[in-house]
Amino acid sequence: MDYRKRIRDLREDHDLTQEQVAQILGTSQTMYARYERGANELPIRHLIKLCRYYHVSSDYILGLEGVQKGKIQKSKG
Repeated sequence: MDYRKRIRDLREDHDLTQEQVAQILGTSQTMYARYERGANELPIRHLIKLCRYYHVSSDYILGLEGVQKGKIQKSKG
């Protein structure tokens, strides 16, 4: 699961509109909608704000919660 789905799911689970989340982030609703669609990358400063607001880890939002800490994953290929 990628972060676009996670941030949308978190927003919907908390019964928030895109406008409300955009205000939390200090951006416009249009820009936030672009993050959810993947048209723009989510800036790290916004990732941090979302983590603090929703009380989740960045690993959760980024879909990395299954990766073991301290282990280096070697890419295949």
